Amino acid sequence: MTQGAADAATGAPAPGRTQPAGRPSAAAKPARWAADAVTALREGARLHLDYSAQSLWRVDRVIDELRREDTPYGAVENVLRGLGAYGGEVIVRRTGGEWWSTGGDHWVRTPDGRLWDPVDEARRCFAGHGSLRLLCRDATG
Repeated sequence: MTQGAADAATGAPAPGRTQPAGRPSAAAKPARWAADAVTALREGARLHLDYSAQSLWRVDRVIDELRREDTPYGAVENVLRGLGAYGGEVIVRRTGGEWWSTGGDHWVRTPDGRLWDPVDEARRCFAGHGSLRLLCRDATG
């Protein structure tokens, strides 16, 4: 795969081209998923999320509560995707990173070139092995 093709798959501009004003197209879906999660938690659980690193403590607790209630994964799959995207948005906003996507998967690329998978981290958190708060700490530290 050529560099230009690889960049097209990830949503990054091709060499010699600049990204149009606004956010990369790879950010559209995760930004929407995050906004939907914020709205759902505000309306349903009266939980205010402000895209701060501190708010990820609350997100980890919400996911932990879902796990402790033995909620079936299928019932919370979209919620976890939204909460993971929210964690990714926190990282993007704190680091100046950007969303990348390929094959339906979405990652955050921080300015230092590292890739982070906050959606998968939310799934790991639901399984008892992850933390969006710690992922953000690692990505921004």
